[in-house]
Amino acid sequence: MRRRRAKEKMVLNAEINVVSLIDVMMLLLVIFMLTAPMMTGGLDIKLPEADAKPVEASGGLTVSITKDGTIYLNESRMNLATFRSTFPLRASRSTERVVRLQADESVTWGLLAQVQATINAAGITDLAYIYNPPTVPPQ
Repeated sequence: MRRRRAKEKMVLNAEINVVSLIDVMMLLLVIFMLTAPMMTGGLDIKLPEADAKPVEASGGLTVSITKDGTIYLNESRMNLATFRSTFPLRASRSTERVVRLQADESVTWGLLAQVQATINAAGITDLAYIYNPPTVPPQ
């Protein structure tokens, strides 16, 4: 190997090698694409279909009833007895006087009526029922 003399200058290479950065970016993209569907939370509720006006998603209370009869007040899981004791306190703290109610289509009318009676007993008369839009338009 030949040694450079002091008079010979090295040529400056002013390029940035971005191939390794692209590899890292593609790896992160794949990781996010695989993990994003797993991070979606929520309840397993099959909402009934109805031709209704959309409800605005604002703050406030949301009551959800799953097919096994479990009641969720926002994200808090409870049974009917706990809901009856907890809801009036939570409703009195809420500034919004509309409650969004969503229930699985297989929930019995008896449970739905008891939940609605508890909501009405707390002084809230404005209920927004959450439905899915119909898959086939009405004729």
